[in-house]
Amino acid sequence: MLTLHAETPDEYHAALRAHPTVLVDFHKDNCPGCRMLAMSLAAVAATPQAEGVVLLNVKLETLGEAFFRSLGLRQTPTLLLVREGHEVARLPGFQSPQQIHAALAGM
Repeated sequence: MLTLHAETPDEYHAALRAHPTVLVDFHKDNCPGCRMLAMSLAAVAATPQAEGVVLLNVKLETLGEAFFRSLGLRQTPTLLLVREGHEVARLPGFQSPQQIHAALAGM
């Protein structure tokens, strides 16, 4: 699983356009659920199901709350699964590796 970081809205949108399957990790500092989700994502990244999926890290403190709200995000962490530029799944809160695998399999 290739990992990218978006530091501007333009970088976020460019990554969604450039890659067919993107798993977006919306997170923030000092968020226990975000740290736990990072461990789940690391476990998923090492599996065959993650092949061809790009993980895009988007930090609230970097892009700002207004950007997060414009996407309809209400909490961190939230995972967004985007395929061919279209949102196919939104997973708010902590997700186990099994839940992430199920979302990837369901696309």
